[in-house]
Amino acid sequence: MSLPASRRDFLATVSLGGTAALSGLINHLPRVSAQEAALPSDVVAFDPAIEPIVRLIEETPREKLLEAVGQRLRAGMSYQQTLTALLLAGIRNVQPRPSVGFKFHSVLVINSCHLASLAGPDEDRWLPIFWALDYFKVAQADEARSTGWRMPAVSQTRVPASHAARDEFRAAMEAWDVERADAAAAGLVRACGATDVFNLFAEYAARDFRSIGHKAIYLANAWRTLQVIGWRHAEPVFRSLTFALLNHTNEPNPASSDLAPDRPWRANLTLVENVPETWRSGRLDATATKDMIALFRQSSPLETATATVELLKGGVSPQSVWDSIFVSAGELLMRQPGIVGLHGLTTANAMRFLWENVADDTLRIRLLLQASSFNPLFRESAIRRAPLRDLTIDQLFQPKDDQPASPELDAILAAISNNPLDAAQLVSRYVEQEGHSRQFMDATRQMIFLKGRDSHDYKFSSAVLEDAPQISPAWRNTFLGLSVFHLKGTGDQDSGLLERTRAALA
Repeated sequence: MSLPASRRDFLATVSLGGTAALSGLINHLPRVSAQEAALPSDVVAFDPAIEPIVRLIEETPREKLLEAVGQRLRAGMSYQQTLTALLLAGIRNVQPRPSVGFKFHSVLVINSCHLASLAGPDEDRWLPIFWALDYFKVAQADEARSTGWRMPAVSQTRVPASHAARDEFRAAMEAWDVERADAAAAGLVRACGATDVFNLFAEYAARDFRSIGHKAIYLANAWRTLQVIGWRHAEPVFRSLTFALLNHTNEPNPASSDLAPDRPWRANLTLVENVPETWRSGRLDATATKDMIALFRQSSPLETATATVELLKGGVSPQSVWDSIFVSAGELLMRQPGIVGLHGLTTANAMRFLWENVADDTLRIRLLLQASSFNPLFRESAIRRAPLRDLTIDQLFQPKDDQPASPELDAILAAISNNPLDAAQLVSRYVEQEGHSRQFMDATRQMIFLKGRDSHDYKFSSAVLEDAPQISPAWRNTFLGLSVFHLKGTGDQDSGLLERTRAALA
């Protein structure tokens, strides 16, 4: 059986159907006894239709997994089933503790790999998913070695009645009570529709700066993945998400403490009251964006959130504020390439997604103010690691007489590996030409397919390449230029899984 190569065929496998394909897969799986198939009673179990595939991923040794999945795909397993089982295996075997990051990137990265698969070239469509399968095995082994944790079954006696689920969830989250919130999350998913659940979780995903934005990233990515795999899998996903959102380490209970990571969210609730009802209908203002970028270099979270309110009151579009958030985050990455700077951009991507999709206007404004507050927090977090490079976008993107007028894409991809500062300038000029933005994004995405070796390669590239079209034209070239500080070029080492994945799919 040949696997779907074209974009049309591949997308067809992502549909929410697939009953026939699932039946074919189950028929090809080896027979096992009831005793062999049983999970420990205290471990969460999944939908019986998907459980055998999850067990395949969990129990196959890392060195054999890609080949085993390739065999199942040829036997009829669909893309949707593969993605579903990969996500569920991650949340059952990897906990978002002690931080919503590190080994838990095996879960956080799944939507990014999915987006890369959809946008990538036909011949490399499966590479991100197979990379994520292999990465899961690394995280699974890490968790088993360090803690032996597996997601427990929910305490059914604590699950609230349908009519009480919403209030119980809010009360548990406000109290930072993990056990109570876990049962309440299960009750909430059973009682409420998908959109209601998303909106309620959005009230808590960005309320603190712990784990440098990963809580918001998890909600955005989990929600988007559920749109593909189906809501019937939501309960264990949102239980895992609840565990992540309540993560705080070596601190007093935030419910009864005044801790630094929680202060901007509380302050922004008061600032929301000053935003006029007409805030969404403002004008694009590139000067306002530039002024905000300057503020982000030195001001406090409260000062940048207050400045955002003043812009909205003055009739400036929230799009101009978002432009400043994204470009400022890119500038920070330029000034200190590495883990903090790249998360400024992936967090902005998640915050923008939440902002676009929540139903309540007050929450939407608060998320915009929180995104404005996060940029100074990322800046200070970066400074605690090392001094920032003494360079701004105004200096970097000054025209230079000794550069070619029309840079070549091949030269840009080589410079990304060898001299990112030069590459940033080349990109900003290359994408000025019609059609070159798409060519640059396609080429850099393929570089990730061929050379991506870390979860951040996929998370970052999927985020910035998704965000670029949403940046105003006045700032888009600058934003794309700044993206090179965590992209891959032709000089980077190839992925160790490339040939093995292609062989498994042959």
